[in-house]
Amino acid sequence: MMRLALTLGDPRGIGPEIVAKALSDPRIAVLGASWHLIGPTGTEVPVHEPIGVWAPIGQRDVDIAQAGQLAGLAVDRAARMALAGEVDGIVTAPLDKAALQAGGFDFPGHTEMLADIAGVPATMMLASDRLRVVLATTHLALRDVPAAVTREALLQAIHATREGLRADFGIAEPRLALCALNPHAGDSGRFGCEDDELLAPVAREVGIAGPFPADTVFVRAMRGEFDAVIAPYHDVGMTAIKVASFGSAVNVTLGLPFVRTSPDHGTALDIAGQGIASAESLVAAMRLAVELVGRRRAG
Repeated sequence: MMRLALTLGDPRGIGPEIVAKALSDPRIAVLGASWHLIGPTGTEVPVHEPIGVWAPIGQRDVDIAQAGQLAGLAVDRAARMALAGEVDGIVTAPLDKAALQAGGFDFPGHTEMLADIAGVPATMMLASDRLRVVLATTHLALRDVPAAVTREALLQAIHATREGLRADFGIAEPRLALCALNPHAGDSGRFGCEDDELLAPVAREVGIAGPFPADTVFVRAMRGEFDAVIAPYHDVGMTAIKVASFGSAVNVTLGLPFVRTSPDHGTALDIAGQGIASAESLVAAMRLAVELVGRRRAG
């Protein structure tokens, strides 16, 4: 039987609630997978407990540092289970980045933390049935982006996307496009030289299309012209995928030696504990994780 670890996320947020809902969803039951829930202190908890114990945890008074520590320990435990072969992949409920750092884990998010644990470069992809977007840089202040968009960062994202689409999504020859950094792809240098001097040469070197302006490339991908778009920075890519598919997109970490997926939203601290959070994106993440593990096994 396929085994997957499922972390409960920040205990102040909607993670425990949506985990409980997802496990009760018939679309998950028919998958036939064994779910190993990783909760506070990084320990495994019985599958029945989220409904009776962890679902109301968003109402508890947990300070930010404790919440981050608990969430971080769960991610660490799940990743190490995957590396040891105890599970075939992991699905992570949302955590709060400020809490994670307050809890002693000096990472800006799941992707960077998992890359550190696994000891490999990792790349963030958001995928839905309408669009796939890969980020060449992730959690950075906008003023730091131009310096971080290097040839190496672009090549890493491109190669990870190609390999991920081939191995996990069964696309033998992925059609990739590079999103420009500047408006109108720099407009021949009028709005910046990076697209002409850096992005275009990288695209030619590896044989992908672009760079194309952000205001058209995602539309072209949604119409079927490309299998994925490489975005140079966080918000240009995340905005596109969330406008296209919020609530049904899945965060997939490329480059890891195990499958990892996550919902496309955050902790939603403002509605935690009210029973109104949607589990749709988590259900999509769990279903995709099972699909990707199955494809890796078959390959």
